[in-house]
Amino acid sequence: MASIFSKIIAGEIPCYKVAETNDFLAFLDINPNAKGHTLCIPKKEVDKLFDLDESTYDGLMKFSRTVAVAIEKAVPCKRVGMTVVGLEVPHAHVHLIPLNAMEDAQFIKKESLSSEDFETTAKAIASFL
Repeated sequence: MASIFSKIIAGEIPCYKVAETNDFLAFLDINPNAKGHTLCIPKKEVDKLFDLDESTYDGLMKFSRTVAVAIEKAVPCKRVGMTVVGLEVPHAHVHLIPLNAMEDAQFIKKESLSSEDFETTAKAIASFL
């Protein structure tokens, strides 16, 4: 069965797209820790990050770096943190989270954003790519 991320890639489920290449997709997390919280995923569905082949893994890290640099320019924050948990969706993914305090990376406090906030944020990040 296809993961929710595979359904997003296929266009079956909408997302707030930030960046896309032939192999990777970045979109805003709909339950974000902070404004600008972005997920970077390979389009190839593989459950665990470290099960990706080396080329895809390296590509995902490079793609994530590019997106993180854009987030830092678009969203006021002290830095962009990266975390990989991978338990909530069986599709390898990287969380890029704008951080102002350590608590922002703990997946405890969630930000509530309107669809307009999501759209504006996605466009702002994409403008720096």
